[in-house]
Amino acid sequence: MNRIKKINKLWLIPAALLLGIGLYFIPPIHDRLAPRVDLVRTRIVYFFKPPAEAVFQPSGQTALTIETAIVTARAEMLLTLTPRATMTPTQGPTPTPTITSTPLPASVILPGVVYVDQHGAWNYCGPANLTMALKFWGWQGTRDDVAKVVKPGSGDPKKNFIEQGLPDKNVMPYELVDFVNENTNLRALSRYGGDENLVKRLLAAGFPVLVEKGYYEHDYTGKIDWLGHYLFTTGYDDARGGFIVQDAYLKPGKDLLSTYAAYQDGWRSFNYIFMVIYPPEREKELIDLLGPWKDETWATQHALELAEKEIKSLKGNDLFFALFNKGTSHVALQQYVDAAAAYDQAFASYEKWDIKEKNRPFRMMWYQTGPYFSYYYPGRYLDVINLADTTLNDTISTPTLEESLLWRGRAYYQIGDTESAVADFRAALRVHINWTPAVQALQDLGLQP
Repeated sequence: MNRIKKINKLWLIPAALLLGIGLYFIPPIHDRLAPRVDLVRTRIVYFFKPPAEAVFQPSGQTALTIETAIVTARAEMLLTLTPRATMTPTQGPTPTPTITSTPLPASVILPGVVYVDQHGAWNYCGPANLTMALKFWGWQGTRDDVAKVVKPGSGDPKKNFIEQGLPDKNVMPYELVDFVNENTNLRALSRYGGDENLVKRLLAAGFPVLVEKGYYEHDYTGKIDWLGHYLFTTGYDDARGGFIVQDAYLKPGKDLLSTYAAYQDGWRSFNYIFMVIYPPEREKELIDLLGPWKDETWATQHALELAEKEIKSLKGNDLFFALFNKGTSHVALQQYVDAAAAYDQAFASYEKWDIKEKNRPFRMMWYQTGPYFSYYYPGRYLDVINLADTTLNDTISTPTLEESLLWRGRAYYQIGDTESAVADFRAALRVHINWTPAVQALQDLGLQP
């Protein structure tokens, strides 16, 4: 009898496991627990394979002439990951920013800001911040309304929305801008090369500013880690020495002060990119406020000049970001050979990163894909593949970066490995359903997504 009871008790173990698994996939429970489970899984993977130790070393090998690459580049640019211009550029951009003649107030705090956090969802920084920017102008949607468009996941009807949104680790600025211009009655633009005075000028005129920046925090081992982050800027206070920001990640995150120095330091990681959401009827006012930044080419050239200046003045870890920014600006100007040379220097600097207290910023390629452009178009296909391999296999717990998959697929195709190319294009669509560049890549091969 005792033996039978022991056997019956043993059946309780698998029964309890099955019950636990069943409960886990009930949507309300799953939505709450899944981020924690994913975090534990990620930490286990990172323990055995620390992502900050992964280093990409470019080879510089080319497979076709530069002239052919440039022709190809211009034809494909519209289908890639470059933000679309939303204003008509002016001719003959001025060499330096126009300084406003009206003195700026010492403090500006915009009223009517609705705080939206990103808590309880995966990588919701982009949707949450854009929702705040849209709500400022009266939009009635939610962060999920944004996410369903910009990070739709696999589109599997058997999964709830949060599950579908799991794979996509990042939303690019151009995706946020496109969401506004294509799905709301508001308008949006983005530019590189912003500065403190420009942000203040926009705020003083009633236009909040969304920036992408680097963010530092201690990881679970105690070392300082770098992450990409969006930040909604809604005011400034010179007496306190900083901008008033809404941080969707922090608790509490409403109406925080980011000192001008910290704001600048984080902003450098993303080439000083900024976005402005605005009503169409105020476009002329915004153009006047932007001054030379209304010309996207001028803004990018200005960002390039800023990077070159910082390369001469910065050293240590900060030098990596300045070198990377130089490459990013060259890519935006479609100067791919120059961009590749800058990124080569950036990755060399990355390898020398002082990691005694700070991890290498191994997430960099999650957020910015300029190196793929710069290596692909001059025919450095092996560098594209190797960089994508490092990014997908060594810096992330699961290979769920659609941009890296797309570029690796393109490079595979160029070296004659069509089977691997198709596999990567399809993998990109499992991360981001109906994503136009991957759909187009398959259709160009005569295949349906």
